[in-house]
Amino acid sequence: MHPMRAHAEVPTGRTGETAAVTNLRERPLDLPFVQERRSLRDQVTHALRAALIAGELRPDVIYSAPSLAAQFRVSATPVREAMLDLVKEGLVEVVRNKGFRVTALSARDLDEYTEIRSMIEVPVIVRLAETADPAALQALRPVAAAIVAAAERRDLIGYLESDRQFHLGLLELGGNQRLVEVVGDLRKRSRLYGLTRLAERGALVASAREHEEILDLLLAGDGEGVRRAMTEHLGHIRSLWSDPAEESAPAEESAPEGEPASE
Repeated sequence: MHPMRAHAEVPTGRTGETAAVTNLRERPLDLPFVQERRSLRDQVTHALRAALIAGELRPDVIYSAPSLAAQFRVSATPVREAMLDLVKEGLVEVVRNKGFRVTALSARDLDEYTEIRSMIEVPVIVRLAETADPAALQALRPVAAAIVAAAERRDLIGYLESDRQFHLGLLELGGNQRLVEVVGDLRKRSRLYGLTRLAERGALVASAREHEEILDLLLAGDGEGVRRAMTEHLGHIRSLWSDPAEESAPAEESAPEGEPASE
């Protein structure tokens, strides 16, 4: 198991149930922990989406529901349902008689996503330097601290979740829920394949601390400082975080013999 993350274990509620893995050729995924209060389907969907964004799920690998279910230690049904949810979001596509494959993104896609995020987030958050309630900004201080803590322990999934809460939390202070939804959707579609290498080099902590700097600048009412910090911070999405992994891709994995199409 990779030292940065732990495999998720989701109880099935079925005595003696096991999921066998046959003919696996893709590398095991470092799947995140999931929340017990959610339905099993929602837990798996959340975990798979986070693994996709972090680059654990790759577009050049075909994943079958049974193989993923074995890693979650659940039946194939909630995994198949979760994958179909991701298909509806455009994040995954069905490969007939084999399973599912992550939708590939081009460099242009990532550039356009980053540009849209910058066009929305930078001006909205700059305005908060003049309009936001200081108490509301201070309420995000624990979230900024959680981002740093996750980076220090190399918890990539925890980092992404706290980062999402911080950025969307700031946007919510702007009062336009539609913008929050747009940025939330763009974040789901991003690929942060470089996060693992950043963490391994110890560089993720420096990026994490930028959230605290942005918060300090907002509380100081320094609009120009916020503009500079936000522009630099969002620029990391393309210049650092989204670089494809350098390691060679694993081979494709077909559904086990006799396994029906995962559609």
